[in-house]
Amino acid sequence: MSGSLFIIAAPSGAGKSSLVGALLEADGKLELSVSHTTRAPRAGEVAGRDYHFVDRQTFIAMRERGEFLESAEVHGNLYGTSRAWVESRMAAGSDLICEIDCQGAEQLRDVYADAVAVFILPPSLAELERRLRARATDSEDVIRRRLTAASREMARSPGFDYAIINADFTVALAQLQAVVTAARLRVARVAGREPALFSSLGIRLE
Repeated sequence: MSGSLFIIAAPSGAGKSSLVGALLEADGKLELSVSHTTRAPRAGEVAGRDYHFVDRQTFIAMRERGEFLESAEVHGNLYGTSRAWVESRMAAGSDLICEIDCQGAEQLRDVYADAVAVFILPPSLAELERRLRARATDSEDVIRRRLTAASREMARSPGFDYAIINADFTVALAQLQAVVTAARLRVARVAGREPALFSSLGIRLE
């Protein structure tokens, strides 16, 4: 049986990466889909763990060869999800997390209709701005552009399955874990893991 795909999106500064990192640490059955990007690495980021860092020419060539399930330009940088890696891991039964932007999320759902999409929201715009400034990695112009983009991105959250407000990190993480647990307990998923039991109980899935 193929694995489940969890799509996690959020505006920059909402705490998506921190939540996903904590979720992966707590759940050894989840794997992170590492995206390709033309963005320069930030302090502490490791190639192959956080992103596959490539130049723009390489990225465009990969996209033209159809190597990405989805791709998008965000804040002037290109991002894409490897088609071959996701397809192979899901075919092996792995549960995957794709931490991507709204554009990519919508493209992935066109391919995987049963993917579980979660949107991480900040408790307020003021708090989102505070977090962006606290990172001390972006110029004033970049911060303003991120805040403008955040309003557009959050307006698309009704198209997702779940919304988690990241006001308290511990609570938000517990809620994200609950979403993963619920998805794994969908009837079709349980039946795929326990076909003999369902057969012995006379249960047939239409």
